[in-house]
Amino acid sequence: MNFIDALKSEDIENIRKIPKADLHNHFVLGGSREYISQKTGHIIKSITKPLASMREMDEWNGKYIGDYFNSPEGRKFLIEAAFVQAKADGVTLLEIGEDVWGLAEFFNNDVGELIGIFQEINHRVAPEIELRLQIGLSRHCPVDYLEDCFSRFRGRKEFYSIDLYGDELAQPIENFVPIYCNAAEDGLVLKAHVGEWGTAQDIVTAVKTLHLDEVQHGIAAADDESVMDFLAEKNIRLNITPSSNVLLGRVSDMEHHPIAKLYRHGIDVTVNSDDVLIFDSDVSKEYLRLYQSGCLTAEELDDIRINSLGGKKA
Repeated sequence: MNFIDALKSEDIENIRKIPKADLHNHFVLGGSREYISQKTGHIIKSITKPLASMREMDEWNGKYIGDYFNSPEGRKFLIEAAFVQAKADGVTLLEIGEDVWGLAEFFNNDVGELIGIFQEINHRVAPEIELRLQIGLSRHCPVDYLEDCFSRFRGRKEFYSIDLYGDELAQPIENFVPIYCNAAEDGLVLKAHVGEWGTAQDIVTAVKTLHLDEVQHGIAAADDESVMDFLAEKNIRLNITPSSNVLLGRVSDMEHHPIAKLYRHGIDVTVNSDDVLIFDSDVSKEYLRLYQSGCLTAEELDDIRINSLGGKKA
């Protein structure tokens, strides 16, 4: 059964058998809840209705994650759980990585050890998955601290991309220019979380300021025709996470998710999980939910799937 037929049949098991990419996955919250429960006895429940505030998400995190995995072994286990989840979901291209602060906390400040652990788990659990290692930066950290942490990652060709995440208003985007200049010199794909909570113009500012190749979320672009034109013309990819957008109250419902407007405007969009453990949002479910809601057709979703499996840079 092909992907289009699987969607039209609403056959989640066959949808899972067909190759997909997940290019927006925070591995700490991206694992298999069944695997975690089986191995640790720890039950993690997803949220089922839109949150009223980010405080509710913090409360969820404290209840189900907290410090439970806050150790080198716990971190390795979450990486393993992420690969187990991706394998079961038919993901064949997975972009995940560690935040720069985690290097000292969990990997003895040794980039080689970090790379080796990701690669070993990849090869042992899901060798069919192509791993794209990502370097994560939190907007909440002082820039000089981030610069020092990032310096330890420089020159390592195993990394594919860099991503800036967290509160979009935590500090001006301009503060991160030096880091992104160095990342560009190292040949990394430049990504940042923008336009989930911020405005359409914030997306343009971030793309121009940091010379982004891709935007994580970017759904606010649908509010401004000129911004959509800009993204389409510059071929800026938006790695979108539909269920999290709905459950965080950024979109009213799946039927009216702006991914359809963005895609039909000629923008390069992909469908991704974000935080599987919070939003019950594996990639196969995301495709099926978009189809069932009438947001996008099966043919359009298959086009997005095929496109997401292609690389942005050689």
